[in-house]
Amino acid sequence: MISLKIHKKGNDLLMGACDEKLLGKKFEDGKFQIDVKRDFYDGERISAEVLKKYLQDATIANLVGRETIKCAIDIGLIDPECVIKIKGVPHAQMVRMLT
Repeated sequence: MISLKIHKKGNDLLMGACDEKLLGKKFEDGKFQIDVKRDFYDGERISAEVLKKYLQDATIANLVGRETIKCAIDIGLIDPECVIKIKGVPHAQMVRMLT
């Protein structure tokens, strides 16, 4: 399962999504670190297919974990070459520019 939390900021729909098993964990690797904080990522438990629908509406998304990132790659929102790994855990961010 994937944990999804929506944060509305003005006209922006900010999403924190991660593989559920990563909640509450912190990963460090050299100068990189990601803290998968519950207050940002812990929300509704959803399937990969449901996440894909939410991603279509997001203006900003912070994504952590293999299953979560695969969803964004599958629908063309994240380029696999732009995914970083911190202690082997994939992380990517997406920003949609609106005009």
